[in-house]
Amino acid sequence: MENSILKIEDLSFSYHQIIALKNINIDIKKGEIVSLIGANGAGKTTLLKVLSAIETQQKGKILYKGDDISKSDSAKRVKLGIAQVPEGRGLFDILSVEDNLLLGAYLRNDDEIEKDMFEIYELFPVLKEKKEHYAGTLSGGQQQMLSVGRALMSRPDLLLLDEPSMGLAPIIVEDIFEVLENLRDKGTTVFLVEQNAYLALSISDRAYVLENGEIVMSGDSKELIDDHRVKEAYLGM
Repeated sequence: MENSILKIEDLSFSYHQIIALKNINIDIKKGEIVSLIGANGAGKTTLLKVLSAIETQQKGKILYKGDDISKSDSAKRVKLGIAQVPEGRGLFDILSVEDNLLLGAYLRNDDEIEKDMFEIYELFPVLKEKKEHYAGTLSGGQQQMLSVGRALMSRPDLLLLDEPSMGLAPIIVEDIFEVLENLRDKGTTVFLVEQNAYLALSISDRAYVLENGEIVMSGDSKELIDDHRVKEAYLGM
């Protein structure tokens, strides 16, 4: 039985004449963490922008739960259950923590938004303490927690994360990645784009390696973390 939540088939994207992504094929199963690793400029963030419809692929298909969403806009994809935590967090600095979280639920019209807000505060207690503070006054780690919380307020089945560890203290990164593992265990699928290859491979089930816009390796994360090519190129071993 088909268990894929996201399938990317022969996807390509160019900025003018510069090829950023070439014939990308990725298959993500329900309930797993899949990581995408690669150097700066490899095309990782571009791929997430295409998946969120911020950019439009020139070739290929994006299948979500078996349906072709290649031509769907960003709002449609959020409604379908895809949410992104962008690089740089993308918060509204002059709005409160609580207002930022509420914006994550802007496409919802159910009566469980308050319940979900409570769960976010349980997940990240510091956000409850600072719910009336402006988002711009939070520390980097707290802002990353808020960015994850905002995405979760849309009740996603697929969570896309772009470099969640960037610029954060190791203890904060550990907390956030523990949350990602808990989300996976509760049924949320996670597609993790991360430059810290060791960290990404340590918590993911499977992984893909992106170089110069092309997938050059893929497989079980535990096998890739022991692969001599990955060790040399990304783990500094």
